[in-house]
Amino acid sequence: MFKPKFNYTHNIVNNLVEITSARELILNAYLVPKWEISLRREALIRATHASTAIEGNPLTLEEVSKLAQGRKVTATRKTKQEVLNYLHVLENIKKYQKDKKITESHILKLHRDITKGTLENPEWEGKYRRIQVYVGNKITGEIIFTPPPSKEVPILMKEFLEWLNSKESSKLHPVLVAGISHYEFVRIHPFVDGNGRCARALATLILYIREFDIKRFFTLDDYYDSDRIAYYSALKSVTQKTFDLTQWLEYFTEGVRVSILRVEEKVLQLSLERQKQREKGQIALTERQMKIIEFIQRNGRITSGDIQKTFNISRQAVHKEIKKLLELEIIEQKGSGRRIFYVLK
Repeated sequence: MFKPKFNYTHNIVNNLVEITSARELILNAYLVPKWEISLRREALIRATHASTAIEGNPLTLEEVSKLAQGRKVTATRKTKQEVLNYLHVLENIKKYQKDKKITESHILKLHRDITKGTLENPEWEGKYRRIQVYVGNKITGEIIFTPPPSKEVPILMKEFLEWLNSKESSKLHPVLVAGISHYEFVRIHPFVDGNGRCARALATLILYIREFDIKRFFTLDDYYDSDRIAYYSALKSVTQKTFDLTQWLEYFTEGVRVSILRVEEKVLQLSLERQKQREKGQIALTERQMKIIEFIQRNGRITSGDIQKTFNISRQAVHKEIKKLLELEIIEQKGSGRRIFYVLK
């Protein structure tokens, strides 16, 4: 069975301590629902942009944001599809597991959804590779290492997933499990293309399963994209003789630390803005009200008709939901007469 090799260094331990501390602060901070949704949406857009950009997608952050809102962007069909695929995967990350276990079928579906309509050969979608491939730095063209022969992929993935779902894995810090999994997936390189995006999505999925995704407010992909050379160097730091992951995990945990501290700073700023309301406690919203806010976040506005159509409810029920959100000062009314619509306040 796969067994990761690494040593706990001062850097790794200190990073994990800061990460855990920041996580607790963020989870206990006062945030109104619209802020939570805004932070989550921002992280989703940034993660999608960064992860696809690392693989050579030319769309800017602003263009990715427009595409996510359903707006038109001038780009090739493949370019747009790559972004929409990754966005869809992150939005539905929880469906790639069952009872907190990740199976081979989940991995194959993850790859199929990430690469749908973008590969040179559609038959490669959601199927392990049957040819030899090479892992290289797309910036410099340098070959980092040669993955195992294709015939070894099925058994290597089976051993890796057995470890990932094992008691041994459950005893490790979630961030370490995510980091180890990220590297091992890239090392095996089970698919012809899309391995990097799958590895990063897998790390996100693991943090979600282990309840360490901090309400999905932060993204690691942004950290990798900010210095791609450092990202590739960290991957290359693992020698193929010893497979010692220590240096890689120092880099990975540092990335989580930097990313989560940014979120912590933002959360503290938001909390201070509403210090007086802190005494009133969290604002409890129903699932329907949260979805109304998410609709506004995605589309910029919502009308009574939108709510009635989305939830198939009566006009009275719609009025009740709007009244509640207005009273809580989460949304505000714009326009007049039949052109009334609502936006986040």
